[in-house]
Parts: sequence; C-alpha cells; structure tokens
Amino acid sequence: MIIVGGGVAGLMAALAASPYPVTLLNPGPLGVAAASAMSQGGLAAAVGADDSVALHVADTLAAGAGLCDPEAVERIIGAGPALVETLLRLGVRFDRDAASALAVGLEAAHARPRILHGNGDQTGAEIMRALMARVRATPSITIVQAVARKIVVGDNGVAGVLAVRGSEILLLPSDRVLLATGGIGGLFSHTTNPEGAIGHGLMLAMDVGAELADLEFIQFHPTALDVAGASLPLISEAVRGEGARFIDETGAYFMRGGDLAPRDVVARGVFAHVQAEHQVFLDAREIGARFATRFPAIAAICARAGIDPMTQPIPVRPAAHYHMGGVVVDAAGRTSIEGLYAAGEVARTGLHGANRLASNSLLEAAICGEAAGLAMAALQVKPLRDVQAELPALPDAVPVRPIMSAHLGVLRDAAGMGLAAEKFAEMAGQNPAAALALRIAQAALARKNSVGAHARVETKQFYKAA
Repeated sequence: MIIVGGGVAGLMAALAASPYPVTLLNPGPLGVAAASAMSQGGLAAAVGADDSVALHVADTLAAGAGLCDPEAVERIIGAGPALVETLLRLGVRFDRDAASALAVGLEAAHARPRILHGNGDQTGAEIMRALMARVRATPSITIVQAVARKIVVGDNGVAGVLAVRGSEILLLPSDRVLLATGGIGGLFSHTTNPEGAIGHGLMLAMDVGAELADLEFIQFHPTALDVAGASLPLISEAVRGEGARFIDETGAYFMRGGDLAPRDVVARGVFAHVQAEHQVFLDAREIGARFATRFPAIAAICARAGIDPMTQPIPVRPAAHYHMGGVVVDAAGRTSIEGLYAAGEVARTGLHGANRLASNSLLEAAICGEAAGLAMAALQVKPLRDVQAELPALPDAVPVRPIMSAHLGVLRDAAGMGLAAEKFAEMAGQNPAAALALRIAQAALARKNSVGAHARVETKQFYKAA
C-alpha cells in the first residue's frame, strides 16, 4: 500500500498498517516542510479531571456552527483520551505539571483547559519526532522521496501512483493509496502553512473524480507574525490562553473581551480593524519572563524578527491557516473511489463543520490516520496489474495567490467571488492549482449565507470589531 504524505496522519497510518509492506511517499526528507511539525498550540483531548468527552464534543459542535457531522464528532473526540495513551506509548513526551500529571492549557472556545503541549509550543514537532523514529525503525515501511503526480485508476479502482523523483518517473502499482498531503494555505499570498501546501492531494483526488465537500470553509488564523514573506510564522492561540490581548497602534484594546472567541470570529475582528487602517498587535507583556520558557519557539521567532515579547507588542495579521473542507471520507478514511483513502487536513471527515475548534487538527490527523491505516491493512490484496499513465500538467500557485487573497479571504462578496471564478476558469485547463481554486470559488458562491469561516459581507451576520 502507498501513503502519500509524511505528516502526523501519514505516519500514524504507516505504523498502523506496518505489519504489511508500506511505501511512504514524501517530497523531501521525512519531517521537512510538514505542516504537522509547525503546529505550536497542541493537541486537544479531554484528559483533565474537570473535563469530559461530552464537554469537548459540545465545544466542537459549537465552533462548527451547526455544520459538523455529530457522529464523526462523537467518534473522533471520544477517541481522544485513548489516543493520548497511544502517543505516550509511541514515545511522545507531553509536558507535565509540578505533580508530574499531564499539563493542560486553555485555547479559544474551549470550556476547559484540555490542550496538551510538547516542549511548550513545539507540540507538532514533538509528536513528529516520536512518530518518525518509530517509522524509521519499522522494516516494513519504505520511505521514498518523490512527488506523487497522479493516482492511477483502473476498472476495479485504484491501480497505482505515478510519481517523480528528480528526473526519474516512478510508476508504483498498488490497489490502495492514502492521501495525507495537508492543506491549501499556499494558494494564498499569506499563510501559516509551508508555502508548498497548495492542495496537492485535492488535485490528485479531483483528477480521478473523488467527491469533495465544504471547500469554501477556509480558516484564517488571526495571529500570524506580520513580517515579510508568504509563509508567516504563527503566534499560537495558546499565547492568548496565557493572557495576551489584542491592541492597536494607539494601545487601544479593541476586541472587548473577544480575544478567545472562536477563531473565525477573532480573525474577522482583527481583519476589520486592519481594514480600518489600524495596525494590530498581540500584547503579551503581562506574561513577562514566563514567555521565553512557556513559548521558546515563538520567543525565538520573535527574536529573529527583532521583537522582544516581554517588552514589546507583537505585530500580527490574519493568514490562511487550515482547510475544513476536502476529500469526503467515511470513518475508515475511504473516499468515493475504490481503494483511495484520505486522512488529515486533506480529508473532510465532518469533524470541523464550518470552523475548526483550536487544536482539534492534530487529534483528527492522528486518529483518522491510524483508522485509515488499519482499514487499508485489513483489505484483501488484489492482483496487481501493469498500469499506464501520463504525467499531468504541473500546478502553479503563483497566478492563483493574489486572486484567492483578494476575493476568497477573511471577508467575501458575490462580485469578488464571481470575478475570481471567471479568472480561474480561464486558467483551469492548463493549471491544476487554478482548477482547484475554481472549485473553491464555486463552492463559496453557492453558499449564500455567512456561516463559520465563510463570511459574506452581503449578509452582515458576522462579528465586527467596534
């Protein structure tokens, strides 16, 4: 079986399926440019003494604005505490409190502190460290540095993967393939994702006719560090959980108690203030000397930008962060194409609805990656056949980014989305990135009301900062 992508979802799937031979395709060395490794905030799970799965479910449903799949929420959130035990057995070192119990923090829209961290603000990197060590030590898992360019489908479903390794073209036969390729933030001019996260897995799935859904729901993180460049460092929501607040260049506190509102609400509040020609900062000075020990990676990021969070407000801006939509899957990660699976951000499980609750992403990736790996391993092996395929056009995100940013960002309107769709349609035949952007624009146009991360200015049903 073939797994495309080496983030948390792909690694968990590979380990779950590893009694059987697994080929893991990754564009570069394992762990490099994986969005999972960049995750600072943590992993949400109801492990605290005053917490419960029911409370975590309720918070997830509320953040999803009525569009979550309740069964998926119950299943995935309910598996959280057991997942934590699994990760501990795999060698993940979550932070502990003074009594050696698992330390839990608070993030936006969570009713209880339930965010587990690793090395302070390096949770994704810590989980990846442990999983990569296990994968490298598993003889049945072969890691191949190559870019998957096409899923080959025959009369009986998936037949293989066409990949490129340098100048070499690889045609890898397989009757089961998992997409674990991450998100679409790289389709925007500013993102917290790796710049290469341009919806690669969605393009592969579109090419074979897999069902996609909820493409219009794109989460913008309100606190990307406002520095030059396309891929912006993230200032974790956990910083606000520790007491940081939004201010503008005048020192005015403009969110009026909404600093820890759901992420879509906060992003719109910050964006509206920026649109009103204000600069926006995150004021973490009250955290004081604890900042460097609680958030060592963020402190280092700020230091490289010449900012001391203990004495200076941190300049921030909204940036494309997470895609709630994706390839439609069932509880086992199966897509509408026989033998094709998806897990992690590329998949639409129904957990997130219109807006992802903070720190549910690593949870979903790990749980659903493991479920997909087990399901793939349980399939009866089909006879492999020789397959033929031609390389499709290369996706080019450069002409797509300014249009996506202008018309499919934090706030949207019908005229802008329609113009974007027209421009993408002109490019779609020669550019898979434009074809995906067209699908996103069409989905956004079809969603007439504002809900969650999809905010249409015509409806005026979303939060605006005073």
